[in-house]
Amino acid sequence: MKLGRLNHIGVATPSIAESLRYYRDVMGATITHEPFDLEEQGVKVCFVDTPGENGTHGTQIELIEPLGEQSTLTGFLAKNPAGGQHHLCYEVEDIEDARKWFEDLGKRILGPTRIGAHGTPIFFLHPKDMMGQLTEIMETPKEGAHWSN
Repeated sequence: MKLGRLNHIGVATPSIAESLRYYRDVMGATITHEPFDLEEQGVKVCFVDTPGENGTHGTQIELIEPLGEQSTLTGFLAKNPAGGQHHLCYEVEDIEDARKWFEDLGKRILGPTRIGAHGTPIFFLHPKDMMGQLTEIMETPKEGAHWSN
């Protein structure tokens, strides 16, 4: 198994609208996508693109806001009311090979493999097994796929 590029950094926020204003007005980012609900994960999502080399997409910022009190983000924001870094997401070529590799290493996988915000399969690894960082593993999106709405 070979780890791919850092696809995105997940940032929990109490308000995607406020966060988008920050990225647009303070950081000078161009926001090209509207926020969308990812109900099966209990979050509203919006990606902020950063430029990469030679006109490619760089690492994205994934803004995530809870959809109701049952969202897993509710607890995170209770401890961090202003929001903050929630997870890192790395790409892999084959999600099932990656899952087996992490399982064979004894890493705890949080829940089943499911479809994430980019429309590709994902799973999460427990922070205690990943140097304290919640880690998302994502199958590399097909050409042209950047978000799922």
